[in-house]
Amino acid sequence: MTHPSTRTRPLTALLALTTAAFVTVLTEALPAGVLPGMSAGLGVGEAAAGQAVTIYALGTALTAIPLSAATANWSRKRLLLTGVAGFAVANTVTTLSADYPLTMVARFVAGVAAGVVWALLAGYARRLVPDEEGKAIAIVMAGIPLALSLGIPAGTFLGGLLGWRSAFGVMSAIAVALLAWIAVAVPDQAGQTTGRTPVLRTLAVPGVVPVLAVTLVFVLAHTVLYTYVATFLAGAGLGDAVDVVLLVFGVASMAGIGIVGARIDRALRTLMVASTLLVAVAAALLAVFAGHPVLVYAAVALWGLGWGGVPTLLQTAAGNAGGEAADNAQAMLVTLWNAAMAAGGVAGGLLLDAAGPASFPWPLLVLLLPVLAVVLGARRHGFPRRS
Repeated sequence: MTHPSTRTRPLTALLALTTAAFVTVLTEALPAGVLPGMSAGLGVGEAAAGQAVTIYALGTALTAIPLSAATANWSRKRLLLTGVAGFAVANTVTTLSADYPLTMVARFVAGVAAGVVWALLAGYARRLVPDEEGKAIAIVMAGIPLALSLGIPAGTFLGGLLGWRSAFGVMSAIAVALLAWIAVAVPDQAGQTTGRTPVLRTLAVPGVVPVLAVTLVFVLAHTVLYTYVATFLAGAGLGDAVDVVLLVFGVASMAGIGIVGARIDRALRTLMVASTLLVAVAAALLAVFAGHPVLVYAAVALWGLGWGGVPTLLQTAAGNAGGEAADNAQAMLVTLWNAAMAAGGVAGGLLLDAAGPASFPWPLLVLLLPVLAVVLGARRHGFPRRS
């Protein structure tokens, strides 16, 4: 029988990694919640202030792969502490800066820190609980929906109450506390000192390309709608209910990641297919029945239920497919994820100008067709029948 302390210590360490994921997502998305105040405080327009999100994603996309290669032989704990320290510094500068260029530099540094942290979280979780790798990753990835459903609304409220700088100040304090938590509770893991696969050669590992392709297209499809969900809801007559709709999405996402966490080690392929179909059904409902509030809420719940476990599924699939090159595969996944987010925001803006907000669900539905085809086709490697 396993002694309780042997279970408690990995859980405590995993929850520290969950908090790191929470900090990463919240740092990225917080400017959207405090945009008017941030714009006024920096003396720029809201469009310029909104680039705080874009430049963060750019920092991640440009540096995740080269930094992963350069730090491959670092101990994982040292690397994690460095990444979280980057958040503490970047958010502190953002809190204190009254200069727009300096703030953008700080946001780029935060994006670099995110690339470091995202590229190692899944692998770290897998090593902490090697007999239940998928469940461990699911616990860590719960930080994503927690940040979106609870962190962003809380940060927005705090920003409205005490000013946008206070929200970033709290983020700095959380990062500092997390540094202490990691130092005390997270056991170290060695870096890869020998036999490291060159980054580009990782693409030749069977299964890696299908997982990366699914990541790129699925995240692009999701981002087109999610980035402009408030605009879509306003066009559907639900402009005053954006916070409630996002809460439904967040709660459903938590349920989705719970289901995935319970079964991912035995049924990754089935769960990936089910997630894709749930999001596709949600997109179809939103496309056809946007004028019916009850069906919109039902569709958003299905969307969250399907999407909630996708980060866990893709991170796990990339790690499984990558094998000894898992860290490289994770870094590539992080790069493509952020590139897809940036592209989704741009594509959504073009779509809004060309066809209006009612058009947003259609590309989500259309793009999920090749996603489903790749998942079904990668039955030997990537998304195999047996984990």
